[in-house]
This record gives sequence, C-alpha cells and structure tokens, in this order.
Amino acid sequence: MPLFQNLRTLAMNQPGYIAGETLKRIDSPGQYLVISTWHSVDNWRQWVLSKERKEIQNRIDMLLQEQTEYEIYEY
Repeated sequence: MPLFQNLRTLAMNQPGYIAGETLKRIDSPGQYLVISTWHSVDNWRQWVLSKERKEIQNRIDMLLQEQTEYEIYEY
C-alpha cells in the first residue's frame, strides 16, 4: 500500500527511529500491524504528533474506514 510506504519513509527519517515492519493479517483482509522500534518513547511521541504523520494516517484511516489504534511496549 503506497500510503504505508510513504509513512515508513517519513518515519525512517525521524530522530530516534531504529527499525520497523508492516505485517498484513492473513485471516482478516485489510488489517495490518505496524511494529516500530524507537530510541525512546519521547522520540515516538514526537513522530506520532507530527503534522506530516497525522495527514497520511488520516488518509489511511479513511481508506480502511476505521481508526488506527496505538499501543506502546517495552523490553
């Protein structure tokens, strides 16, 4: 999905971004899981609150017709 690729490209250029992957759910078409690793929660929050990310995410949410959910995990 091109919007996911745009989002990934932008994320990769953000301070604190380490790595990420996008998984497509096999038994439920249209569902995706994006896992990203950041140096700190603050780096991730700066990204989540950025105008660029919000604009693309809103477009993704409109296409998928549902709101993206976020969860934060740590080691």
